[in-house]
Amino acid sequence: MNKIQSWGRLTNNKHRVISLINSNSVINQINLTSNKGISHGMGRSYGDVALNRNNTIWLTTQLNHFISFNLKTGILQCEAGVILQDIQRSLLPQGWLLPVTPGTQMITVGGAIANDIHGKNHHHFGSFGDHLISIKLVRTNGEVINCSRLENPEWFFATLGGIGLTGVIVEATLQLRAIEGGWIEAETVPYYSLNDFFTLSDQSIADWEHSVSWIDCVQGKEANGLFIRGNFAKQQHQYPHLPTIQDKTFPISPPFSLVNRLSLPLFNFAYFHNNKRKTKTQRLHYEKFFYPLDALQQWNKMYGKKGFYQYQCVVPRHIGQEAIHEMLKVIKKSGEGSFLAVLKTFGDRESGGLLSFPRSGVTLALDFPNRGDKTLKLFNELDRITAEAEGRLYLAKDTRMSRDLFEMGYPRFNEFFKYIDPGISSEMSRRLLGV
Repeated sequence: MNKIQSWGRLTNNKHRVISLINSNSVINQINLTSNKGISHGMGRSYGDVALNRNNTIWLTTQLNHFISFNLKTGILQCEAGVILQDIQRSLLPQGWLLPVTPGTQMITVGGAIANDIHGKNHHHFGSFGDHLISIKLVRTNGEVINCSRLENPEWFFATLGGIGLTGVIVEATLQLRAIEGGWIEAETVPYYSLNDFFTLSDQSIADWEHSVSWIDCVQGKEANGLFIRGNFAKQQHQYPHLPTIQDKTFPISPPFSLVNRLSLPLFNFAYFHNNKRKTKTQRLHYEKFFYPLDALQQWNKMYGKKGFYQYQCVVPRHIGQEAIHEMLKVIKKSGEGSFLAVLKTFGDRESGGLLSFPRSGVTLALDFPNRGDKTLKLFNELDRITAEAEGRLYLAKDTRMSRDLFEMGYPRFNEFFKYIDPGISSEMSRRLLGV
């Protein structure tokens, strides 16, 4: 039994770990499991979606092989444990990149599918599932299901965003996008209210593929922020060779959170004022633009031994500004705060996944140090606002939402039940689905 943590480091419980060696032997390895298991990749989900304390996890990181790649069409077939970084770094020199990528590239393809991840370009490219061609799924009874939009589509859309509960994803086929190079032309625009944010967001939809914002959530409803937008640069042959980013590692494991009442206002003030001057267009390495936190490995340790939560919701656009205003007021009143606070709008599209998170609206993501009951009390207030706005929380980030809020936010959950593999269970599935 090994101790396993998610990225939030809220728990550190024992698990029986079975490393899946290759896609052809998965059935035999799963059959060695005497209790229910759940697939587990790089452990970058923040909560309990891929945890299964005192039971089994099937570690997929050795399923890390490319099977085939068509240089003309950009179609990649690979095993589910391939990490996004390997795809990006291997295939960019060939002129191809993933169309959609989240804020970290240190996740597996299987995890990207199971959580139907999204990126900064949802308004142009949708979610990860919009570029997923097919899935090879292994059930714990030995059944192998190949599914796509044309073959077994019901299994395809249950597995997309299905938090690993429909079976073990062992292979996937992806459509990559053609790209000239890896340089991004980006600009940062400071804003001083939510009105400014929504104006900038609307103005950026047509001409900017990527957009996101950092918001200072300790200021209250008239929060300062930095709106960041970017496009892949044109005529990339004129630019220098793209260097390999050298990562650093967070050097310590502090006994307490370095993000606290004393440090947070200073962090946020310095971050805003240091970056608001960068209003000219900058040429950035795509990794610095998409994955700024990946440059500091194990950054999650800065929240101390108690760990941290991430709260991410999406609410419909027509009520989004009002709901976000209310959330910021509640956060300020609570005395809590977040340094890693992200606000962005989603495009007017919704994934076909039965439990997919992205939908038309505005999404707010916030990291909070774990301060026990005080933090959970704040989340209950944020839940109330989310529910009143008919929004939902992101399962990949969650570790404590109620079953009522889950069922309200994911109205197709009843359809999903019939696709759940009876040999699979996780802490999240037991909490939210009772299985």
